[in-house]
Amino acid sequence: MPLVDIELIEGVFDTAQKQEMIEKVTNAMVAIEGEAMRGVTWVRVKEVQSGHWGIGGNTPSAADIKAMASG
Repeated sequence: MPLVDIELIEGVFDTAQKQEMIEKVTNAMVAIEGEAMRGVTWVRVKEVQSGHWGIGGNTPSAADIKAMASG
């Protein structure tokens, strides 16, 4: 039974986007392992709070990440 974890920065993606990630990742796994595995393919979305992660020695906020994505 496959288990896929997706870790995200809290507040960057809305519920609909996270549901879409779960659906598409499940579909990708099923494409590899076969339709019979759909019902036992787990996808978990975990969110990390601002300040609890960093990149390049900095701790950007969700707003900073959204600005980077739109710019």
